[in-house]
Amino acid sequence: MRIGRIRARVPGMGWLKRLKPKSLLGRSLLMILIPLVALQAVTFQIFYGTHLNIISRRLSASIAGEIAFTTRLMDRYPGKEANDWILERARDRLDLDISLEPGAKLTEQHRVNIFGPMDDDLEAALNETGQRPFTMDWTSDPHSVLINIQVADGVLHVVAPRKRLYTTTIYLFVPWVVGTALLLFGIAAMFMRNQVRGIRRLARAADAFGRGRDTPPIRPEGATEVRQAAEAFNRMQDRIRRFLAQRTEMLAGVSHDLRTPLTRLRLALAMLPKDEAWRGDVTEMTEDVEEMERMIGGYLAFARGEGAEQAKEVDLAAMLTDVATAARRGGANIEVNVPATLTVSLRADAVRRAITNLVDNARRHAGRVMLSAVTRGRSVLVNVDDDGPGIAAERREDVFRPFQTGLSGGTGLGLTIARDIVRAHGGDIFLEDSPLGGLRARVRLPV
Repeated sequence: MRIGRIRARVPGMGWLKRLKPKSLLGRSLLMILIPLVALQAVTFQIFYGTHLNIISRRLSASIAGEIAFTTRLMDRYPGKEANDWILERARDRLDLDISLEPGAKLTEQHRVNIFGPMDDDLEAALNETGQRPFTMDWTSDPHSVLINIQVADGVLHVVAPRKRLYTTTIYLFVPWVVGTALLLFGIAAMFMRNQVRGIRRLARAADAFGRGRDTPPIRPEGATEVRQAAEAFNRMQDRIRRFLAQRTEMLAGVSHDLRTPLTRLRLALAMLPKDEAWRGDVTEMTEDVEEMERMIGGYLAFARGEGAEQAKEVDLAAMLTDVATAARRGGANIEVNVPATLTVSLRADAVRRAITNLVDNARRHAGRVMLSAVTRGRSVLVNVDDDGPGIAAERREDVFRPFQTGLSGGTGLGLTIARDIVRAHGGDIFLEDSPLGGLRARVRLPV
């Protein structure tokens, strides 16, 4: 029984995954931002929910107590003369704009409130201290609160300054907290960007080296782990280059050693007497020597690759047209459907060899060949279609293996070399059914 890892999926959380940043910099900043915002939220809740509420209740109780003290004095000492004296002392001592409307009655207890704890705290304090009908208006005057209270001799109008009902520290606290948070986030973003820069440079160098481009050693920078990765990449790049150079030199020597005896055989065959009895044997041996030279050339091309060539900007459309022209000179029936210009950075000789191998493979098995190219996203697709018998789907991957051929005298390396070249550019080759009825070789090259 195979035991796999089960990942729990939360319904309706797909949108959260889509909003999550894709880059390392974005995710790192998100890891800093979320705790910072959570800390600020807790700080505001503690300040706003405890300290600010306590201060608001105390300030509201102070004003409610002053109003209750005034109304009780007016109840204790009734009469116009006494009320005027009490209200005058209240205006002088209590910092309240207070007046009496004699004989008036409150028709309804209408309260116009605002969002926040101040109106609720003041209402609770007035209910607790005065036990009288009253109304509040927080919207008519932006600087004051209008309070109307029913007393025995009429309606008491009180204009209380708003500054006495809240503390101004909130206006200092909020900018301080938000400002320091933005400053810390900006510093963190600057440092994280410097750390990610080394990773981005390493990724670009690895991608360029994987496409066969000649890239200089990258300069290690950033954190210790990023520097170690950059140094390891430089060492790996240097080892691969030395290996390719040594292999090329060795294969050049092997090529010379193998072709020297073949040349001697060719000369020996050419110097044999022109005897009609030996003509057929000499012709067959000469063909065998030529076939051996072609096979050696194919083996060496497969082993050597195209590593010495550097990538450059090439008009791929013109290259495909030249490949088709060369195939027509060899007797191929080939059509071309490519854009007017198609500039791509690649190793021209290597890609030309790969496309030529695909076209040669198609013309050996079919009577009609079509060569086309199209740009799709960040890739260029080159299609080689034919009307031949095709290849069964289960055998399409096998034909890319070295020395897999169904032709007598073939090396079985054409498709292998083509895929090796294309993959060295960061692309790939796929075999599909062709609209012409045969096989389609689709080459994908990155732009």
